[in-house]
Amino acid sequence: MSPVTGNSKDSTTARLLGSGTSGILELLGFHPVDTVAKRLMNNKQKIYGSGITTTQSLGHLNNIIFKDAANKGTFSKYLSLFPGLGAAAGYKILQRMYKFGGQPFVNDYLKNNHKSSFNTLFGEKHSKTIMHATAGSVIGIGEVVLLPLDALKIKFQVSQAEYAGKGVFQIIREEGFSLYRGASWTAARNAPGSFALFGGSAVVKEHLFQLSDYSKATFYQNFIASIAGAITSITVSAPLDVIKTRIQARTAENALGGWVIVKEMVVKEGLGSFFKVILFFTVLKIKGLTPKILVVGPKLIFSFTVAQSLIPLFGNMLDKK
Repeated sequence: MSPVTGNSKDSTTARLLGSGTSGILELLGFHPVDTVAKRLMNNKQKIYGSGITTTQSLGHLNNIIFKDAANKGTFSKYLSLFPGLGAAAGYKILQRMYKFGGQPFVNDYLKNNHKSSFNTLFGEKHSKTIMHATAGSVIGIGEVVLLPLDALKIKFQVSQAEYAGKGVFQIIREEGFSLYRGASWTAARNAPGSFALFGGSAVVKEHLFQLSDYSKATFYQNFIASIAGAITSITVSAPLDVIKTRIQARTAENALGGWVIVKEMVVKEGLGSFFKVILFFTVLKIKGLTPKILVVGPKLIFSFTVAQSLIPLFGNMLDKK
């Protein structure tokens, strides 16, 4: 995969197996974390501030995160963080296969057809990493084809009451093409986010570890490169991620455009509302961009590291057969 392998010798099967496996493992380990992040981003209630005690703030957070299970036991609260697992599985596995498995093909195309142009524009020293980043950006924009599955996942995560008792196919019939709401905002989020993810990883492998063949990276090198890529990606895409989530969380009857949501957020909630996950940790006296990375970063670092490690591993296994 680009940073994943960047090597055309890895077969399509290896790329799909490696990326698909990373999606499955990410889903099993991080779906509750993703649910918490989505619920915080969709929340419009003031969590803390003047006149609100710490106890009240924690109570608000309990209601926002656990919703109907807020007053139930610990195990029930934990189970409440697994809504729409079927839709989430379909989306996450296909997304990782498309993104982590598809990006190397775009990178191969750029390398085989436009390498000289990149060398001219960026110099030979930087053209390889820029190609990896550009391939990531292109594949990120194309990710909007999976938007309906992503929208279903978010609806189940943040609007359980509105969709209680409804199956996936019933919601699809009711919502129709409105499941593609926010496509332009998703593309605007994914383009820089994926550029930063794959580019940041490539920079670390190229200049820190001085690898000419990214598929030769060790698990440790993949892990460090994934941290760099994930932190960079989260940093540049955080505000647009909040807007995208709010667009997708609404029903077709209550739909609002992205710019309307932006205006409402600025007027009613302030600029800090674009960093909702960050503000969660402000209550705990942890400030800055670090909180967003602590919530969202681990699952991206995990899946990216696993994909980068498994794709060449599967490639070698298949070559031996």
